[in-house]
Amino acid sequence: MINMSANIKPYLLNITENELLALYSRLNNTRLPDQPPGEPWLSGTDLNWFKTILEYWKKDFDWKKSEAELNTFPQFKTNISDIDIHFIYSEGKGKKVFPLLLMHGWPGSVFEFLDIIPMLSDPKKYGINSDVAFTVVAPSLPGFGLSFAPNQKRFGVEEIADLLTELMIKQLSYNKFCIQGGDWGAMVGSRISYRYPENIIGLHLNMLALRREYSNKHIFSLEEQDYIDQVQIWKSEGMGYQAIQGSRPQTLAYALSDSPAGLAAWICEKFYEWTDCKGVPENSVSFDKMLANICLYWFSGAIGSSFWPYYARNHRPWFIPEGETISVPVGYAEFPKEMLRPKKLLAEKTYINIKRWTKMSKGGHFAALEQPQLLTKEICGFFSYDI
Repeated sequence: MINMSANIKPYLLNITENELLALYSRLNNTRLPDQPPGEPWLSGTDLNWFKTILEYWKKDFDWKKSEAELNTFPQFKTNISDIDIHFIYSEGKGKKVFPLLLMHGWPGSVFEFLDIIPMLSDPKKYGINSDVAFTVVAPSLPGFGLSFAPNQKRFGVEEIADLLTELMIKQLSYNKFCIQGGDWGAMVGSRISYRYPENIIGLHLNMLALRREYSNKHIFSLEEQDYIDQVQIWKSEGMGYQAIQGSRPQTLAYALSDSPAGLAAWICEKFYEWTDCKGVPENSVSFDKMLANICLYWFSGAIGSSFWPYYARNHRPWFIPEGETISVPVGYAEFPKEMLRPKKLLAEKTYINIKRWTKMSKGGHFAALEQPQLLTKEICGFFSYDI
């Protein structure tokens, strides 16, 4: 049971009718661009597809239903380093229960985890044969969603790692805990595991946080060259968003804070590019789930702040110092549509204690959204080992 100290207070999300009316007023006055030449999606979010989700948003999407689903989970806020951190807390049920810090990335939110949290907390209820279960702590990353307030401090990976470690150890009294993450969650989890290894039971990832820049001063191994080739292809076609979010985040924030349609187009492209959707984003993530996530960015006003980890990474050294390694036990689920999939021999140069490496049959970057049961089985399998 959570220790309800004076600093930890229950929380419920409640977007007002006026906020909803303001959103729909903007949606109803959306001005769309024309369709560029070439194949759909080749140069960005496809206009015809986007018109479909925009109409669904205006006529069929029920924000209050999504809000109510989030509010079925126990939620709390606690003040750390002068900001209020939001988190979901779900008690585990099983023979062996571990505390688990579950972290999203960009452009994600805690809405990613509404299907997987119950499975992790009570796997047998969902047909997963595991004696291991988890008391899940799923925070909104500092600067994201419900862990954002206007004019608060900005955070990179290092600061986020320290804040969430304090949440787990000092606020929730978990001196040892498990970690799971993808995207920024993978990077923050890797940083925590490097910085506080004595507090980490194990680290499970569905994206590997490896450097993307290599020196030309040495001969590359086959594993390094394969990864470099993947990165080069991704740089040319897939990393444009990182370039602007990592260099001029404030300029982009004006547009996406003012236009809900623009915000949706920016985020929906990633549901197309990064999921195992076979060209149709809603094959992997429903309109309702996409829009719940997008609306949380809109109502919280956190899109500009959510860019800051990119800016910090672009202006700092890599968050695992060169030559240093992560020694805690590591499990990795390699989903086929993840944007970068390094070889195990390369990963072992950073993660020196990999205990489990599984090639998944389907799924992409948003693993908890796309394949919650498959990911839950993998997490349970990893932590079932004597790690």
